[in-house]
Amino acid sequence: MAALETPVCDFGWPAPDFRLPGIDGRLWSLSEVTGPKGTLVMFICNHCPYVKAVIERIVRDARDLAPLGIGVVAIMSNDTDAYPEDSFAAMKEFAHIHGFGFPYLIDETQRIAREYGAVCTPDFFGFDADLGLQYRGRLDSSRRETVPDARRELFEAMCQIAETGKGPAEQIPSIGCSIKWKEE
Repeated sequence: MAALETPVCDFGWPAPDFRLPGIDGRLWSLSEVTGPKGTLVMFICNHCPYVKAVIERIVRDARDLAPLGIGVVAIMSNDTDAYPEDSFAAMKEFAHIHGFGFPYLIDETQRIAREYGAVCTPDFFGFDADLGLQYRGRLDSSRRETVPDARRELFEAMCQIAETGKGPAEQIPSIGCSIKWKEE
């Protein structure tokens, strides 16, 4: 399975709205997860080795961003028939094991992943307070294995967005497993 990279950040691109079911049993919209200083929308899944390698760091960074006014949400868009490890029940277990402090939503139709242009897991979209895209980079330099003491690129970018409203000019694409699209 070949790894995919995310495209370059399209600064100012507006965040598409959504209304998706969360593992907590409620429907979540973009406005309900938006933070006063910015919003991080992540496309992740349970089975991807790239996500598994950094999930503790994702949870840590989401926790550390909350006091800075950054809202965080994770969306799982994979085909759960072809990848049962990404089922709704498995999502609940994965979030519980890793201590998610943010909503974890399922995009069963894959419409939201397509509207965002998500290509891989993990795929990070960092928005400013007005929901304009400011970051489309990686979490850190880890790939399928965690890089010890890696610079917190996503965290630093979201801190900059919270402080200035602007993301870093230089961004390194995220890399991961392709989104598992349903057959048309």
